[in-house]
Amino acid sequence: MNPFERAERAGIELVERLGGSFDTAVVLGSGWAEVAGKLGTVKGEVAAEAVSGFHSPSVPGHGGTIRAADRGDRRVLVMAGRVHLYEGHSPADVVHGVRAAVMAGCSHVVLTNAAGSLNPSIGVGQPVLISDHINLTGLSPLSGPAPPEGYPIRFTDLTDLYSSRIREAARRADPAIAEGVYAGLVGPHFETPAEITMLARMGADLVGMSTVLEAIAARHLGAEVTGVSLATNMAAGMGGTLDHKEVLEAGQAAQGRVVAVLGTVIGSR
Repeated sequence: MNPFERAERAGIELVERLGGSFDTAVVLGSGWAEVAGKLGTVKGEVAAEAVSGFHSPSVPGHGGTIRAADRGDRRVLVMAGRVHLYEGHSPADVVHGVRAAVMAGCSHVVLTNAAGSLNPSIGVGQPVLISDHINLTGLSPLSGPAPPEGYPIRFTDLTDLYSSRIREAARRADPAIAEGVYAGLVGPHFETPAEITMLARMGADLVGMSTVLEAIAARHLGAEVTGVSLATNMAAGMGGTLDHKEVLEAGQAAQGRVVAVLGTVIGSR
């Protein structure tokens, strides 16, 4: 079964198990799992590994559930956690969730992550709208055999990958919210100070180990994409040591702020 057919099957299962199609998908990154129950009235839940093609996340701070939630007139598919390249998964596995979400009706995909800040004006605990990304994984979810007939060709335009329309709406609701360019690397190690210097010179404000492949896959299928990073630490060489436990603690401390931002983004659709 090719990755698109596998995602179709998973999308059908999500609709059947969770009681109908969806408008918006939210993928929650490291330290965001506890936000899952705060994005609307929960209407149903299923373990991720019980849905075709999904894997249960193995990284601390990532949940393993998929929930249906109603927020106003939006029906939201909340994926509490994701899998990563550094866990040994293929690009097709990494983007399976967002593809299944689009197959389940989602025309808007919101991707969240924990990120290191390379920008002194973006402090720890600050949510940031992703304005663009730099894919340094060396991979693409559109490599390999061409998408089957009926799907868009793989040469996808990423000019407005992170929806400028939704970012503008979010800024109107919260003029103080920051924006930044996200650099996606494979990990799982944190970067060296020299690598952080390189990334800053390339124009990155944030650095992390997810999001970029999912964004490409969602855009390829025609979804509008929003990215929200939470700066959970200053990057290597900018003060202090790096520790995944601190990443999770920063995410927990900023829950109120991130829920407010996600509510604005979901409502902007």
